[in-house]
Amino acid sequence: MKKLIPTAMVMLLIAAMFANGITPSYIISAPGVASGMGAKLLCSARYVSGFSQQQAFADLVQYSAILERLDVEYNEEARTVSTSFFGFAPTTATYVEGLGCANDYDGYPQRGELSYSALPVFTSRWPHGDRVDTIDSALQSLTDSLIAQDNSANLDTRALLVVHQGNIVAESYAQGATSSTPLLGWSMAKSLMSVMIGNLEYRGLLSADDPAGFVQWQDDERREISILQLLTMTDGLDFSEEYNPGDDATAMLFTEASASDYALSRQLAEEPGTQFNYSSGTANILSRLYFDKTGATLADSLRDYRAQIAVPLSFQHGIFETDASGVLMGSSYLYAPARDWARLGQLMLNKGVLNGARVVSEDWVAESVQPNSSVNSRAYGYQWWLNSDGSSEPARWPDLPVDAYSAQGNRQQFVMVIPSAEIVIVRLGWTSGAYPANARFTQIMRALQ
Repeated sequence: MKKLIPTAMVMLLIAAMFANGITPSYIISAPGVASGMGAKLLCSARYVSGFSQQQAFADLVQYSAILERLDVEYNEEARTVSTSFFGFAPTTATYVEGLGCANDYDGYPQRGELSYSALPVFTSRWPHGDRVDTIDSALQSLTDSLIAQDNSANLDTRALLVVHQGNIVAESYAQGATSSTPLLGWSMAKSLMSVMIGNLEYRGLLSADDPAGFVQWQDDERREISILQLLTMTDGLDFSEEYNPGDDATAMLFTEASASDYALSRQLAEEPGTQFNYSSGTANILSRLYFDKTGATLADSLRDYRAQIAVPLSFQHGIFETDASGVLMGSSYLYAPARDWARLGQLMLNKGVLNGARVVSEDWVAESVQPNSSVNSRAYGYQWWLNSDGSSEPARWPDLPVDAYSAQGNRQQFVMVIPSAEIVIVRLGWTSGAYPANARFTQIMRALQ
Protein backbone atom coordinates (compact mmCIF):
# COMPACT_ATOMS: atom_id res chain seq x y z
CA MET A 1 0.00 0.00 0.00
CA LYS A 2 2.87 2.35 0.76
CA LYS A 3 4.06 2.07 -2.85
CA LEU A 4 0.60 2.80 -4.26
CA ILE A 5 0.19 6.12 -2.50
CA PRO A 6 3.22 7.83 -4.08
CA THR A 7 2.27 6.38 -7.47
CA ALA A 8 -1.24 7.80 -7.16
CA MET A 9 0.20 11.17 -6.26
CA VAL A 10 2.49 11.08 -9.28
CA MET A 11 -0.44 10.22 -11.54
CA LEU A 12 -2.37 13.20 -10.19
CA LEU A 13 0.62 15.45 -10.84
CA ILE A 14 0.94 14.10 -14.39
CA ALA A 15 -2.76 14.73 -15.03
CA ALA A 16 -2.41 18.27 -13.75
CA MET A 17 0.60 18.84 -16.01
CA PHE A 18 -1.30 17.65 -19.09
CA ALA A 19 -4.19 19.95 -18.15
CA ASN A 20 -1.80 22.88 -18.11
CA GLY A 21 -0.30 22.15 -21.52
CA ILE A 22 2.94 20.59 -20.30
CA THR A 23 4.48 18.30 -22.93
CA PRO A 24 5.06 14.54 -22.64
CA SER A 25 8.80 15.20 -22.92
CA TYR A 26 8.57 17.45 -19.88
CA ILE A 27 6.71 14.79 -17.91
CA ILE A 28 9.12 12.01 -18.86
CA SER A 29 12.18 14.12 -18.04
CA ALA A 30 10.89 15.91 -14.93
CA PRO A 31 11.72 13.28 -12.26
CA GLY A 32 15.33 12.89 -13.44
CA VAL A 33 15.88 16.63 -13.78
CA ALA A 34 14.25 17.41 -10.44
CA SER A 35 16.25 14.78 -8.59
CA GLY A 36 19.51 15.59 -10.39
CA MET A 37 19.11 19.32 -9.86
CA GLY A 38 18.18 18.85 -6.23
CA ALA A 39 21.12 16.59 -5.37
CA LYS A 40 23.69 18.76 -7.14
CA LEU A 41 22.57 22.18 -5.93
CA LEU A 42 21.78 21.10 -2.38
CA CYS A 43 25.18 19.41 -2.07
CA SER A 44 27.07 22.48 -3.28
CA ALA A 45 25.03 24.92 -1.22
CA ARG A 46 25.66 22.88 1.90
CA TYR A 47 29.27 21.75 1.51
CA VAL A 48 30.79 24.39 -0.79
CA SER A 49 29.00 27.57 0.28
CA GLY A 50 28.40 26.32 3.81
CA PHE A 51 24.70 27.21 3.97
CA SER A 52 22.37 25.36 6.30
CA GLN A 53 20.20 22.56 4.98
CA GLN A 54 17.19 24.83 5.40
CA GLN A 55 18.74 27.70 3.43
CA ALA A 56 19.93 25.36 0.68
CA PHE A 57 16.43 23.92 0.26
CA ALA A 58 14.76 27.35 0.35
CA ASP A 59 17.04 28.47 -2.48
CA LEU A 60 16.39 25.32 -4.50
CA VAL A 61 12.60 25.49 -4.44
CA GLN A 62 12.63 29.04 -5.82
CA TYR A 63 13.17 27.39 -9.20
CA SER A 64 9.96 25.38 -9.12
CA ALA A 65 7.33 24.37 -6.60
CA ILE A 66 7.69 20.80 -7.90
CA LEU A 67 11.07 20.64 -6.14
CA GLU A 68 9.31 20.87 -2.78
CA ARG A 69 8.20 17.28 -3.46
CA LEU A 70 11.73 15.91 -3.45
CA ASP A 71 12.76 13.38 -0.85
CA VAL A 72 16.13 14.58 0.47
CA GLU A 73 18.68 12.81 2.66
CA TYR A 74 21.92 14.39 3.88
CA ASN A 75 24.93 12.42 5.07
CA GLU A 76 26.95 15.06 6.88
CA GLU A 77 29.84 12.72 7.60
CA ALA A 78 30.26 11.55 4.00
CA ARG A 79 29.14 14.94 2.65
CA THR A 80 26.60 13.54 0.24
CA VAL A 81 23.04 14.47 -0.65
CA SER A 82 20.62 11.87 -1.99
CA THR A 83 17.31 12.79 -3.61
CA SER A 84 14.40 11.16 -5.38
CA PHE A 85 11.07 12.29 -6.79
CA PHE A 86 8.43 10.12 -5.12
CA GLY A 87 10.96 7.30 -5.29
CA PHE A 88 11.74 7.89 -8.96
CA ALA A 89 15.16 8.85 -10.38
CA PRO A 90 17.21 8.43 -7.18
CA THR A 91 20.36 10.54 -7.40
CA THR A 92 23.31 11.11 -5.08
CA ALA A 93 25.74 14.02 -5.25
CA THR A 94 29.09 13.74 -3.47
CA TYR A 95 31.41 16.47 -2.24
CA VAL A 96 35.13 16.02 -3.00
CA GLU A 97 37.66 18.34 -1.36
CA GLY A 98 38.82 20.98 -3.83
CA LEU A 99 36.33 19.89 -6.51
CA GLY A 100 33.01 20.57 -4.81
CA CYS A 101 29.98 18.48 -5.71
CA ALA A 102 28.81 16.49 -8.70
CA ASN A 103 26.15 13.87 -9.23
CA ASP A 104 27.48 10.32 -9.08
CA TYR A 105 27.31 7.94 -12.06
CA ASP A 106 28.44 4.34 -12.31
CA GLY A 107 31.70 3.99 -14.22
CA TYR A 108 32.96 7.50 -13.49
CA PRO A 109 35.52 7.30 -10.65
CA GLN A 110 37.67 10.27 -11.76
CA ARG A 111 36.73 12.74 -9.03
CA GLY A 112 37.22 10.27 -6.19
CA GLU A 113 40.70 9.38 -7.42
CA LEU A 114 42.09 12.92 -7.24
CA SER A 115 44.70 13.88 -4.65
CA TYR A 116 44.08 17.53 -3.75
CA SER A 117 46.06 20.24 -1.98
CA ALA A 118 44.44 23.54 -1.02
CA LEU A 119 45.02 26.74 -2.96
CA PRO A 120 47.42 29.15 -1.21
CA VAL A 121 45.89 31.92 0.90
CA PHE A 122 47.81 35.19 1.11
CA THR A 123 47.65 37.91 3.77
CA SER A 124 48.89 40.65 1.42
CA ARG A 125 46.66 43.45 0.16
CA TRP A 126 43.92 42.62 -2.34
CA PRO A 127 44.06 41.64 -5.22
CA HIS A 128 47.09 39.51 -4.34
CA GLY A 129 45.83 38.64 -0.88
CA ASP A 130 42.74 39.07 1.24
CA ARG A 131 43.76 42.14 3.21
CA VAL A 132 41.46 45.08 2.48
CA ASP A 133 42.39 48.43 3.99
CA THR A 134 41.11 50.75 1.26
CA ILE A 135 37.44 51.10 2.22
CA ASP A 136 35.82 54.46 1.47
CA SER A 137 33.41 55.17 4.34
CA ALA A 138 30.91 57.11 2.21
CA LEU A 139 30.75 54.42 -0.45
CA GLN A 140 30.58 51.72 2.21
CA SER A 141 27.51 53.44 3.61
CA LEU A 142 26.01 53.42 0.13
CA THR A 143 26.56 49.70 -0.48
CA ASP A 144 25.25 48.89 3.00
CA SER A 145 22.13 50.90 2.17
CA LEU A 146 21.72 49.29 -1.25
CA ILE A 147 22.02 45.75 0.05
CA ALA A 148 19.46 46.55 2.76
CA GLN A 149 17.11 48.02 0.13
CA ASP A 150 17.56 44.97 -2.05
CA ASN A 151 16.71 42.55 0.70
CA SER A 152 13.74 44.53 1.98
CA ALA A 153 12.44 44.20 -1.61
CA ASN A 154 13.08 40.41 -1.61
CA LEU A 155 15.90 40.67 -4.13
CA ASP A 156 18.12 38.43 -1.98
CA THR A 157 21.46 40.20 -2.51
CA ARG A 158 24.25 38.42 -0.63
CA ALA A 159 27.32 40.35 -1.72
CA LEU A 160 27.87 43.79 -3.21
CA LEU A 161 31.49 44.78 -3.78
CA VAL A 162 33.03 47.79 -5.53
CA VAL A 163 36.56 48.15 -6.89
CA HIS A 164 37.77 51.59 -7.98
CA GLN A 165 41.19 52.24 -9.48
CA GLY A 166 42.40 48.82 -8.39
CA ASN A 167 41.23 48.95 -4.77
CA ILE A 168 38.21 47.52 -2.99
CA VAL A 169 36.44 50.64 -1.75
CA ALA A 170 33.25 49.02 -0.43
CA GLU A 171 31.93 45.53 0.25
CA SER A 172 28.67 44.57 1.91
CA TYR A 173 27.36 41.11 2.75
CA ALA A 174 24.05 39.63 3.87
CA GLN A 175 22.03 36.42 4.26
CA GLY A 176 24.86 34.46 5.82
CA ALA A 177 27.51 35.33 3.22
CA THR A 178 30.90 36.76 4.17
CA SER A 179 34.00 37.90 2.30
CA SER A 180 35.20 34.27 2.17
CA THR A 181 31.92 32.53 1.26
CA PRO A 182 32.10 30.79 -2.14
CA LEU A 183 28.93 31.85 -3.96
CA LEU A 184 27.56 30.33 -7.14
CA GLY A 185 28.15 32.52 -10.18
CA TRP A 186 26.18 30.31 -12.57
CA SER A 187 26.97 31.53 -16.11
CA MET A 188 29.68 33.93 -14.93
CA ALA A 189 31.86 30.82 -15.15
CA LYS A 190 31.62 31.25 -18.92
CA SER A 191 33.58 34.50 -18.70
CA LEU A 192 36.36 32.81 -16.74
CA MET A 193 36.39 30.02 -19.32
CA SER A 194 36.97 32.68 -21.98
CA VAL A 195 40.02 33.85 -20.02
CA MET A 196 41.23 30.25 -19.76
CA ILE A 197 41.00 29.78 -23.53
CA GLY A 198 42.77 33.13 -23.95
CA ASN A 199 45.54 31.85 -21.70
CA LEU A 200 45.99 28.84 -23.98
CA GLU A 201 46.35 31.19 -26.94
CA TYR A 202 48.83 33.35 -25.02
CA ARG A 203 50.91 30.23 -24.40
CA GLY A 204 50.79 29.23 -28.07
CA LEU A 205 48.61 26.14 -27.56
CA LEU A 206 45.85 27.30 -29.91
CA SER A 207 44.54 30.22 -31.94
CA ALA A 208 41.00 31.55 -31.79
CA ASP A 209 40.81 31.24 -35.57
CA ASP A 210 41.60 27.52 -35.50
CA PRO A 211 38.89 24.92 -36.11
CA ALA A 212 37.86 23.43 -32.79
CA GLY A 213 39.18 20.10 -34.06
CA PHE A 214 37.05 17.62 -32.13
CA VAL A 215 37.22 14.06 -33.44
CA GLN A 216 33.44 13.78 -33.07
CA TRP A 217 32.98 16.47 -35.73
CA GLN A 218 35.44 15.37 -38.39
CA ASP A 219 32.95 13.54 -40.61
CA ASP A 220 30.45 16.37 -41.07
CA GLU A 221 30.19 20.15 -41.45
CA ARG A 222 30.87 20.76 -37.76
CA ARG A 223 34.57 20.26 -38.49
CA GLU A 224 34.57 23.86 -39.80
CA ILE A 225 33.38 25.40 -36.50
CA SER A 226 36.10 27.65 -35.16
CA ILE A 227 37.12 28.36 -31.58
CA LEU A 228 36.18 31.99 -32.23
CA GLN A 229 32.63 30.93 -33.13
CA LEU A 230 32.41 28.90 -29.93
CA LEU A 231 33.62 31.86 -27.88
CA THR A 232 30.98 34.16 -29.39
CA MET A 233 28.22 31.53 -29.37
CA THR A 234 27.82 31.75 -33.12
CA ASP A 235 28.76 28.09 -33.68
CA GLY A 236 25.37 27.21 -35.19
CA LEU A 237 24.81 24.14 -33.01
CA ASP A 238 21.27 23.11 -32.15
CA PHE A 239 21.04 23.66 -28.38
CA SER A 240 18.03 24.73 -26.31
CA GLU A 241 18.64 26.95 -23.28
CA GLU A 242 15.02 27.05 -22.11
CA TYR A 243 15.63 25.24 -18.79
CA ASN A 244 12.51 23.12 -18.89
CA PRO A 245 12.69 19.36 -18.30
CA GLY A 246 13.30 17.81 -21.70
CA ASP A 247 15.41 20.74 -22.93
CA ASP A 248 19.12 20.46 -23.63
CA ALA A 249 20.39 22.66 -20.79
CA THR A 250 18.61 20.79 -18.01
CA ALA A 251 19.46 17.38 -19.46
CA MET A 252 23.13 18.32 -19.78
CA LEU A 253 23.47 19.87 -16.33
CA PHE A 254 21.45 17.47 -14.23
CA THR A 255 21.17 14.08 -15.93
CA GLU A 256 24.44 13.53 -17.84
CA ALA A 257 27.76 12.22 -16.54
CA SER A 258 29.64 14.15 -19.25
CA ALA A 259 28.26 17.60 -20.06
CA SER A 260 30.77 18.09 -22.86
CA ASP A 261 29.92 14.77 -24.53
CA TYR A 262 26.27 15.78 -24.53
CA ALA A 263 27.04 19.19 -26.05
CA LEU A 264 29.43 17.76 -28.64
CA SER A 265 26.64 15.49 -29.89
CA ARG A 266 24.45 18.43 -30.96
CA GLN A 267 24.03 18.87 -34.72
CA LEU A 268 24.21 22.03 -36.81
CA ALA A 269 21.07 24.14 -37.01
CA GLU A 270 22.57 27.26 -38.63
CA GLU A 271 25.58 28.19 -40.69
CA PRO A 272 28.43 28.86 -38.25
CA GLY A 273 29.16 32.53 -37.73
CA THR A 274 25.71 33.82 -38.70
CA GLN A 275 23.41 33.37 -35.68
CA PHE A 276 23.98 34.07 -32.00
CA ASN A 277 22.47 31.33 -29.82
CA TYR A 278 23.17 31.58 -26.11
CA SER A 279 24.24 28.08 -25.13
CA SER A 280 25.63 26.53 -21.98
CA GLY A 281 26.43 23.58 -24.20
CA THR A 282 28.88 25.72 -26.15
CA ALA A 283 30.57 26.80 -22.92
CA ASN A 284 31.07 23.19 -21.94
CA ILE A 285 32.54 22.44 -25.35
CA LEU A 286 35.10 25.14 -24.56
CA SER A 287 35.70 23.40 -21.22
CA ARG A 288 36.38 20.18 -23.11
CA LEU A 289 38.77 22.03 -25.40
CA TYR A 290 40.67 23.26 -22.34
CA PHE A 291 40.66 19.73 -20.92
CA ASP A 292 42.00 18.22 -24.15
CA LYS A 293 44.69 20.87 -24.61
CA THR A 294 46.02 20.52 -21.06
CA GLY A 295 46.55 16.76 -20.84
CA ALA A 296 43.06 15.23 -21.21
CA THR A 297 42.91 14.00 -17.61
CA LEU A 298 41.33 15.59 -14.56
CA ALA A 299 44.67 15.73 -12.74
CA ASP A 300 46.44 17.37 -15.68
CA SER A 301 43.75 19.92 -16.49
CA LEU A 302 43.25 20.86 -12.85
CA ARG A 303 47.01 21.24 -12.39
CA ASP A 304 47.10 23.57 -15.39
CA TYR A 305 44.10 25.58 -14.17
CA ARG A 306 45.68 26.07 -10.76
CA ALA A 307 49.12 27.02 -12.11
CA GLN A 308 47.99 29.26 -14.96
CA ILE A 309 44.71 30.75 -13.68
CA ALA A 310 43.79 30.24 -10.02
CA VAL A 311 47.16 30.99 -8.42
CA PRO A 312 48.11 33.98 -10.66
CA LEU A 313 44.67 35.48 -10.02
CA SER A 314 45.01 34.66 -6.28
CA PHE A 315 41.70 32.89 -6.08
CA GLN A 316 41.64 32.32 -2.33
CA HIS A 317 38.54 30.25 -1.65
CA GLY A 318 37.00 29.55 -5.05
CA ILE A 319 36.01 26.05 -6.19
CA PHE A 320 35.57 25.27 -9.88
CA GLU A 321 33.45 22.14 -10.02
CA THR A 322 33.70 19.38 -12.61
CA ASP A 323 31.12 16.95 -13.93
CA ALA A 324 31.40 13.24 -13.13
CA SER A 325 33.77 12.75 -16.08
CA GLY A 326 36.28 15.19 -14.57
CA VAL A 327 35.84 18.10 -17.01
CA LEU A 328 35.42 21.56 -15.49
CA MET A 329 31.84 22.84 -15.76
CA GLY A 330 32.65 26.02 -17.63
CA SER A 331 28.99 26.77 -18.24
CA SER A 332 27.87 27.09 -14.67
CA TYR A 333 29.69 25.82 -11.62
CA LEU A 334 32.33 28.21 -10.32
CA TYR A 335 31.72 28.99 -6.65
CA ALA A 336 33.80 31.93 -5.47
CA PRO A 337 33.70 34.79 -2.95
CA ALA A 338 32.96 38.29 -4.20
CA ARG A 339 36.66 39.19 -3.85
CA ASP A 340 37.63 36.40 -6.25
CA TRP A 341 34.94 37.38 -8.76
CA ALA A 342 36.29 40.94 -8.53
CA ARG A 343 39.78 39.65 -9.37
CA LEU A 344 38.39 38.35 -12.66
CA GLY A 345 36.94 41.78 -13.46
CA GLN A 346 40.17 43.52 -12.45
CA LEU A 347 42.20 41.23 -14.71
CA MET A 348 40.08 42.39 -17.64
CA LEU A 349 40.28 46.02 -16.56
CA ASN A 350 44.08 45.64 -16.38
CA LYS A 351 44.14 44.34 -19.96
CA GLY A 352 45.17 40.83 -19.02
CA VAL A 353 47.57 41.37 -16.10
CA LEU A 354 46.98 40.80 -12.39
CA ASN A 355 49.37 40.51 -9.47
CA GLY A 356 52.30 41.10 -11.80
CA ALA A 357 51.44 38.11 -14.01
CA ARG A 358 50.15 38.29 -17.56
CA VAL A 359 47.37 35.74 -17.97
CA VAL A 360 46.05 36.72 -21.41
CA SER A 361 47.34 39.10 -24.04
CA GLU A 362 46.17 42.69 -24.27
CA ASP A 363 44.83 41.88 -27.73
CA TRP A 364 42.74 39.04 -26.30
CA VAL A 365 41.07 41.39 -23.82
CA ALA A 366 40.35 43.90 -26.58
CA GLU A 367 38.92 41.23 -28.87
CA SER A 368 36.87 39.73 -26.04
CA VAL A 369 34.71 42.83 -25.80
CA GLN A 370 34.07 43.36 -29.51
CA PRO A 371 30.62 42.65 -31.03
CA ASN A 372 30.22 39.24 -32.62
CA SER A 373 29.55 38.48 -36.30
CA SER A 374 25.90 37.39 -36.00
CA VAL A 375 22.98 39.02 -37.77
CA ASN A 376 20.61 38.72 -34.80
CA SER A 377 22.38 39.70 -31.53
CA ARG A 378 25.84 41.23 -31.74
CA ALA A 379 26.27 42.67 -28.20
CA TYR A 380 28.10 39.61 -26.92
CA GLY A 381 31.85 39.09 -27.09
CA TYR A 382 34.01 36.19 -25.92
CA GLN A 383 31.55 35.01 -23.25
CA TRP A 384 31.06 38.60 -22.02
CA TRP A 385 27.85 40.63 -22.34
CA LEU A 386 28.46 44.01 -23.99
CA ASN A 387 26.63 47.25 -23.35
CA SER A 388 26.52 48.06 -27.05
CA ASP A 389 26.89 46.30 -30.37
CA GLY A 390 28.38 49.41 -31.94
CA SER A 391 25.19 50.35 -33.79
CA SER A 392 22.36 52.74 -33.02
CA GLU A 393 20.53 50.05 -31.06
CA PRO A 394 19.74 50.98 -27.42
CA ALA A 395 22.41 50.16 -24.86
CA ARG A 396 21.88 47.19 -22.56
CA TRP A 397 22.51 49.45 -19.53
CA PRO A 398 21.53 52.88 -20.85
CA ASP A 399 22.94 54.92 -17.96
CA LEU A 400 26.34 53.26 -17.91
CA PRO A 401 29.20 54.17 -20.26
CA VAL A 402 29.09 52.50 -23.65
CA ASP A 403 32.29 50.57 -22.90
CA ALA A 404 30.75 48.68 -19.95
CA TYR A 405 30.59 44.91 -20.17
CA SER A 406 29.82 42.12 -17.73
CA ALA A 407 29.88 38.50 -16.76
CA GLN A 408 26.32 37.48 -15.87
CA GLY A 409 24.67 34.48 -14.31
CA ASN A 410 21.30 33.08 -13.38
CA ARG A 411 19.75 34.59 -10.26
CA GLN A 412 21.19 37.94 -11.35
CA GLN A 413 24.90 37.47 -10.73
CA PHE A 414 27.11 40.25 -12.12
CA VAL A 415 30.75 41.17 -12.55
CA MET A 416 30.35 44.59 -14.16
CA VAL A 417 33.48 46.11 -15.70
CA ILE A 418 33.47 49.81 -16.61
CA PRO A 419 36.88 50.62 -18.14
CA SER A 420 36.36 54.34 -18.67
CA ALA A 421 35.49 54.79 -14.97
CA GLU A 422 38.08 52.26 -13.67
CA ILE A 423 35.33 50.42 -11.82
CA VAL A 424 34.48 46.76 -11.19
CA ILE A 425 31.21 45.96 -9.40
CA VAL A 426 30.33 42.47 -8.16
CA ARG A 427 26.75 41.59 -7.23
CA LEU A 428 25.93 38.08 -6.01
CA GLY A 429 22.57 36.85 -4.79
CA TRP A 430 19.53 34.73 -5.46
CA THR A 431 17.00 36.92 -7.23
CA SER A 432 14.12 35.03 -8.80
CA GLY A 433 13.13 37.87 -11.15
CA ALA A 434 14.78 40.98 -12.53
CA TYR A 435 17.44 42.99 -10.71
CA PRO A 436 17.77 46.78 -11.19
CA ALA A 437 21.35 46.51 -12.38
CA ASN A 438 21.33 49.68 -14.48
CA ALA A 439 19.99 51.82 -11.62
CA ARG A 440 22.11 50.28 -8.85
CA PHE A 441 25.40 50.29 -10.75
CA THR A 442 24.82 53.79 -12.09
CA GLN A 443 24.23 55.05 -8.55
CA ILE A 444 27.50 53.49 -7.42
CA MET A 445 29.42 54.89 -10.40
CA ARG A 446 28.11 58.41 -9.84
CA ALA A 447 29.02 58.26 -6.16
CA LEU A 448 32.64 57.69 -7.22
CA GLN A 449 32.78 60.64 -9.61
